[in-house]
Amino acid sequence: MTRVALQALIALLLSAVGAAQKPNVVLIMADDLGYHDLGSYGHPKIRTPFLDQLARDGLRLTSFYSGATVCTPSRMALMTGAYAARCGWSKGVVGHKIDSNAGLSPEALTLADVYKSEGYATGMSGKWHIGDVGPCRPHVRNFDSAYYIGKSNNQTTKLWRDGELVEDPFSNRMLTDQFTAEAVTFIKAHKHEPFFLYVPYTAPHFPVQAHPDWKGKSAFGVYGDVVEELDSRVGQILATLKAEGIDKNTIVVFMSDNGPEPNEQATADPYRGVKWDALEGGNRVPCIIRWPGVIPPGQTSNALIASIDLLPTLCQACDIDLSSKTTGSPAIDGVSVWDTLLGKRTPHPRHELLIWHGMQGLHAIRVDDWKLFLSRPGAARHNAKDSPETVALLGEMRKGKGPVLFNLADDVGELKDLSAEFPEKVEALRVLAEQRLAEITRNVIPLVL
Repeated sequence: MTRVALQALIALLLSAVGAAQKPNVVLIMADDLGYHDLGSYGHPKIRTPFLDQLARDGLRLTSFYSGATVCTPSRMALMTGAYAARCGWSKGVVGHKIDSNAGLSPEALTLADVYKSEGYATGMSGKWHIGDVGPCRPHVRNFDSAYYIGKSNNQTTKLWRDGELVEDPFSNRMLTDQFTAEAVTFIKAHKHEPFFLYVPYTAPHFPVQAHPDWKGKSAFGVYGDVVEELDSRVGQILATLKAEGIDKNTIVVFMSDNGPEPNEQATADPYRGVKWDALEGGNRVPCIIRWPGVIPPGQTSNALIASIDLLPTLCQACDIDLSSKTTGSPAIDGVSVWDTLLGKRTPHPRHELLIWHGMQGLHAIRVDDWKLFLSRPGAARHNAKDSPETVALLGEMRKGKGPVLFNLADDVGELKDLSAEFPEKVEALRVLAEQRLAEITRNVIPLVL
């Protein structure tokens, strides 16, 4: 065989190996970013050109729900594909209403467990917040490398690389930069093998402090500065994927962990509600998914999709047999929505979703366009910007007894209580919610303490 022929054969073999390689996954999550806080989701002042381009290149979801309305349960749900209540969560976050030494049980299957078992390199860079002691820490939970803070940036001063403390105190305004640099390093180190990279940023969680290079640059104050830096850092990750020639074989997901912090400039328009509560703004969040050449670009979907669906969906996309992994508990509540993301005209698999209050457990259930609050007070909360007429209306709602029923197709602001008009619907949804909760309660894995 001639040298030219040998080189051609080697190139052909390398091409075949590359074609057979399973796709990489980069899962990026913002912290407390509201539904309305990106340009592609309608914000008039915050500039987010890189995420807007990601939306043009991929699929923008407009009825996507995080796993809960606060940090810890949202992350548990994302990692496990299960409602956080199955994982022992009842209220609060680690370090606030949950013991600082508590965390997700090793019995719970996670995305890192799944991808590591399939030969993927696994890495994380960002905020963990589902247990930062003992067996709960990310480098013990099948992440090959972990550069992280254990809790929210207002709860800790420590920055870790695996089991080594690298900064104490860290500089809050520099975290987005540092987490991005670590993510870029991971991508470059593992570009020749399939990898799963989890980047849960702390931005724009309070305290909102701008990086020196972004301070005063936004037309939306310091909150805008922080979000615009976040956008630019995501752009760095996307540029790295392209420069390394692996962007077309990488699934990128961007989302937020819950709705906006009520004391910040973050917004969830046109939805009501904030972080901690179960109104739409509390956990309907932006989500963008891109896989060039596979997911049709420039599309928008209003299908009901939740973060618990990402684990089974990504597994299907990566040709991973999830059934072979889920032999223990908790059960996975997520469903694969891969066909929906591909734009196939097949029935969408999700029609119902349990919605959790940050401090009060199960608060509501959504079935198609109907949403039932099991208790009235949580549905009648008003926002500071509400008109006097709205405040009066919600005050009347609070005086009543029993549940509150909304139809989100006609009432995205959750202002018109239809419970008196549709008592049969109220009862059907109440019974369904109680059945689902009872099943979850029977199959709980306690938190590690």
